[in-house]
Amino acid sequence: MNPTPLFDLRKVIPFPLPTLTILDVGAAALAGHAVAYQELLTLGVGRVIGFEPDEAACARLNASARPGDRYLPFAIGDGSAGVFRSCANPFTSSLLEPNAPLLDLFQTLPTACAVHGRTALQTHRLDDLPEVAEADFLKMDVQGAEYHVLQGAQRLLERLVVIQTEVEFVPLYRDQPLFADIDRSLRAAGFLFHRFLGMAGRPFSPFSLKEDSHKTISQQLWSDAVYVRDFTRLDDWTAEQVLKMAIVLHTTYSSVDLAHLCLAAYDRKTKTALADAYLAAFSR
Repeated sequence: MNPTPLFDLRKVIPFPLPTLTILDVGAAALAGHAVAYQELLTLGVGRVIGFEPDEAACARLNASARPGDRYLPFAIGDGSAGVFRSCANPFTSSLLEPNAPLLDLFQTLPTACAVHGRTALQTHRLDDLPEVAEADFLKMDVQGAEYHVLQGAQRLLERLVVIQTEVEFVPLYRDQPLFADIDRSLRAAGFLFHRFLGMAGRPFSPFSLKEDSHKTISQQLWSDAVYVRDFTRLDDWTAEQVLKMAIVLHTTYSSVDLAHLCLAAYDRKTKTALADAYLAAFSR
């Protein structure tokens, strides 16, 4: 089936959609860019608990927060003491040290990742924060420290239905875990890889494209990866979990085929017919 443009899920689900608690670890966003889960907020089914260790950035997030959303100035990790590196481009700041010998091979990265300050801090484990115990959807963008966030969230992983995480394919930061490490950790926790959301990189110096010095020529460096509950074991999860997974997949990623699979699992648990109604909506 070739799906037509997406529709509001309330068209086929005849009861109020459940509210999803969204954890945003590394919540600062580029100006003018919508957050990854914006459609969930637009639909009115998302509540955000965000974390941003830059206190000024965290204060700005709280100043513009929607009612019910909350942002905390915590560095999320495995609970150990750490050092936060503030870089020239704030979106490259990290708990890890930039890997200068590798960065020097590429256009723009050495300047963007130049460390301008270091602050000692204590990281917080998600498993130790009562505010997040009922979370459903985790988004991470912490510049190479995503694996450490997962290490501090082993109990939480038993509940989450979808995870979106930045991943790197080469060590942009010293000793950072790479995509393979993230993948191994999440598969062990009962998740499967679903999709990449684009690919990003930089040209090797001295090459660059005249129209855009940032644009990749050949080397892929990072992406955002989406993981979902193991779709071969949907009957093992609760009805609420598979329904929430369907809502995220449809609304955030347009993953209509997997959303349908989740709704079929929900139907088996609840004796409903949402999957048939969903499928029929694409032929109207």
